[in-house]
Amino acid sequence: MSTRAYPTLGQVEAADRIQLARWWRFLPSPGESAIGCKNFPDVFAGEAAIQKRIMERFEAMGGWTPEVSKQVGWQAGA
Repeated sequence: MSTRAYPTLGQVEAADRIQLARWWRFLPSPGESAIGCKNFPDVFAGEAAIQKRIMERFEAMGGWTPEVSKQVGWQAGA
């Protein structure tokens, strides 16, 4: 199970471009945190909706550039 919790939709709406990029790069796949649980379909649907909104907002802000990629890095928490 993943220890990295998905943000809320409110957090996604308030996030800046760099935070959205970090989530895009480092959040686990939707539903990963509920593998083997009875509520997997609900968790998957909720996390998939959040991931979709992260991607929409990030793209609307300009998406990936070399500068954004360097600022986010390739290691979670770095």
